[in-house]
Amino acid sequence: MLELADVLAAQDRVAETSRDTPLVYSNTFSDMTGADVHLKQEMLQRTGSFKIRGATNRIATLPESDREPGVVTASAGNHAQGVALAASRMGVDSKVVMPEGAPISKIQATEDYGAEVILHGVDYDAAAEHARKLEREEGRYYLPAFDDWEVMAGQGTIGLEIYEELPEVDTVVVPIGGGGLISGVATALKGKNSDVRVVGVQAEGASSVAPSLDKGERIELDSVETIADGIATRTTGKKTYQVIEERVDEVVTVSDAEIAVAVTTLLERSKTLTEGAGAVGLAALLADTFEYDEGETIVPTLCGGNIDMNMLTTVIMRGLVETGRYLRIRTVLPDRPGALDGLLDIVSGKEANIYAIKHDRTSRDISMSSTEVEIDLEMRGDDHVTEVLEALESAGYEIEVLEGGEDAGTNMLP
Repeated sequence: MLELADVLAAQDRVAETSRDTPLVYSNTFSDMTGADVHLKQEMLQRTGSFKIRGATNRIATLPESDREPGVVTASAGNHAQGVALAASRMGVDSKVVMPEGAPISKIQATEDYGAEVILHGVDYDAAAEHARKLEREEGRYYLPAFDDWEVMAGQGTIGLEIYEELPEVDTVVVPIGGGGLISGVATALKGKNSDVRVVGVQAEGASSVAPSLDKGERIELDSVETIADGIATRTTGKKTYQVIEERVDEVVTVSDAEIAVAVTTLLERSKTLTEGAGAVGLAALLADTFEYDEGETIVPTLCGGNIDMNMLTTVIMRGLVETGRYLRIRTVLPDRPGALDGLLDIVSGKEANIYAIKHDRTSRDISMSSTEVEIDLEMRGDDHVTEVLEALESAGYEIEVLEGGEDAGTNMLP
């Protein structure tokens, strides 16, 4: 079992490569929740995530006989970059097998940090199988992403930093994918003060831990689907599950919509960019998925910031929809001069800002004397959405809500 002494020993090894990341009090989120919220900004870590800590500690503790042939691992993201930089810093050759469809930005970053990147297979499992083949053929050490005591100890140094800077902390909220991060953090915090509560968070589309704890044994999901790709694992490690079972106080889940709101709010209010997995701790707090007292000192760990730009666009749009900031509607108008003007007068009169208009006379679903109109609108919140839709209803328009509003995809108005 991982112990506090292991994390303390890792702290000196990790310090030469990783940064002691900021722990910042947030007026915004304290006001929104009534708690005393401090954000652990691990997305500012070298390589953009906590993974550099565990990789550094694991390589530093390898005997020379394992270092000499080099290390190999499989990853499509944060672990790849962490291993690449840690190995380069310690003069160890590294190979990283990534799926053939891995984002170009992540491939380039991993190469820039010093690893040889091999593209193989359509997904992580195929890449991992090939990495294991290289382990056997070349005698390399396979560096696990999470299910390893030294990797966990390295990740746990985040917990030490939180406690050293904020010893009065009551609750720390930590994402769970494979379980390496929360295992290390929980071990560090409970070793320092057993009263500190550790809450784990998974995405609803990749939630294996809560049902595992209910059943009393580790289960594996058939598939996962979430925007939080950094924690999209079908199960935890065997070793990490032991630690979670013993030291994590509670495990909750958040929806992709709640994650999108957290990412968007962090960007807009705190000028902070996180990936989906990095925002789930805050998402759990904002969505009231666990109980806490007024004024309780809570630290969500923002564990990573490596989000693909295309995904960021999708997440921001989803966040705007969920908070009533974006509305897309469709209606059918008579195909005659001035028909569109009447609709737009109502929209502009309610101070909704128009992003885009699509005007289509050729749709087979409408009569030849009509035209179909789609409008994208910038809104000010849910009440504003309701106000605009009610105004259009009162004017006799039949409106289908495509995005935004509580009943998107249905005919909202008669």
